[in-house]
Amino acid sequence: MKKILKLNLLVISFILVASCDSGFDEINTNKTAALSVDPAFILNRATLGYAYPTSTITFETGIVQQIISPNSGVLVGANFNQDYRPSTILNWQTYYRNVIKNTRDVIAATESDPARSNLYNMARILQASAFMILTDSYGDIPYTEGGGGYIDQIFFPVYETQESIYPKIIQELTEASAALDPLKKVETADILYVGNISKWKKFGYSLLLRAGMRLSNVNPTLAASTASAAFNGGVILVNTDNAYIKHDANYTNLNGVMLNGTEKSNFYLTKPFVDALKNNSDPRLSAIAVRYIGATSGPDQDLKPKSYLAADQIGLPMGHNNITAVAQATSDGLASFYDYSQLDRARMAKTTSPNFMVTAAQTNLLLAEARLNGWITSGTAVGYFKAGVKEAMDQMATFDAGSTVSGANRDTYADARELLFTPGNELKEINYEYWIASFLNGPEAFANFRRSGFPVLTPNPYSGSEVPGAFINRLTYPTTEISSNSVNVQAAIADQGPDNLATKVWWHD
Repeated sequence: MKKILKLNLLVISFILVASCDSGFDEINTNKTAALSVDPAFILNRATLGYAYPTSTITFETGIVQQIISPNSGVLVGANFNQDYRPSTILNWQTYYRNVIKNTRDVIAATESDPARSNLYNMARILQASAFMILTDSYGDIPYTEGGGGYIDQIFFPVYETQESIYPKIIQELTEASAALDPLKKVETADILYVGNISKWKKFGYSLLLRAGMRLSNVNPTLAASTASAAFNGGVILVNTDNAYIKHDANYTNLNGVMLNGTEKSNFYLTKPFVDALKNNSDPRLSAIAVRYIGATSGPDQDLKPKSYLAADQIGLPMGHNNITAVAQATSDGLASFYDYSQLDRARMAKTTSPNFMVTAAQTNLLLAEARLNGWITSGTAVGYFKAGVKEAMDQMATFDAGSTVSGANRDTYADARELLFTPGNELKEINYEYWIASFLNGPEAFANFRRSGFPVLTPNPYSGSEVPGAFINRLTYPTTEISSNSVNVQAAIADQGPDNLATKVWWHD
């Protein structure tokens, strides 16, 4: 009897288990979770991730002497010509983690899908642009194996020389731009151009022009053929085709957040930048700058009258810390260093300000140089130069209506600059204007300054500089990369030189 009871209990237990298990998978499946993500949305993540990190203010924008801070600590960088690896790491993290990882995912998801060939090539263009920023920043970097940790399980990527990387970037941009097809699926979810293939082509070919011009000193033959191919493909010539990230309350401008937050009183326009614009009667100075007249502290700036007048703007001289800047301010007749001019955070440095990637101003100015070199044969160098100046002026309104430059002031300035575009003076004028046109695009301003040597600036005189009497030439590798991928990093260092701020990248002749 006991055996029969035990057997019955066992059978009942099995029945209960079976009953409980019935529908288990269905009950425990999340019916609202996405089973897959459209790769177009992943491309959008890459596009948003492209936005320039805050380190571009402490380093690149300061190296080219446009914005600096007299403060040390986490703001150390170009203001003192000193290495600060928690900042130099940010380009590495931003473009590998945010852009290259995501574009690799898009490429993997679409390369075998002819219906999504446009998305595939859009991802290739954006990825090539990110790799260009990375190699321009650091020199030798992981390229072929870069960002392959998840898809390819490559955790210790090999570094490649910049000399070998640039032809690959040029090939990617050439192939991807040419392959974009308006007859294929239009990727309307794309946040950059809403899938507009004509504009994506111009973006790709404009990046190709940029890549070609980067090599003008080290490989003029490749530079010439690349610039010519880019021009023939069709580049960005007007502001309506500009490639830029549109920020809003949800996806904010990182530098705008910093400059409106805890660091809002810590960054100032430099004396070389303010003086250059003021001496040339450049109407962009009033569109860019604000001065809180008589301010003696950060909080006091909110209480003082602010001026946008060019005549009132005074830039902070290079080479001062927050102690010596006090004496310098007194010497300049100011109440304190808080009285120097700043980038106006209510107009150009808003949290919703755009992030420009490639602009008509930049492209026209590069075409002026390419035409001067005889690498393209259409148009005139002075024509492209003047168009670049005008487009740069008109672009200001995209930041804020309050930064609009009037058509009359634009034309007066452009006419005055044309008079200076004389034989032997052209490269100086082109690249001076490129310096201003690339304001707030730190990586590009830094790269073209090294390539062209213009504008002519005096090296930061700070006594503690790690590159005394010279400029910072590159950013340093992340300490995490040095410790985890040591063999490959050391091979890169052996190839290009010491891992410091003074070592030049390959194309920096």
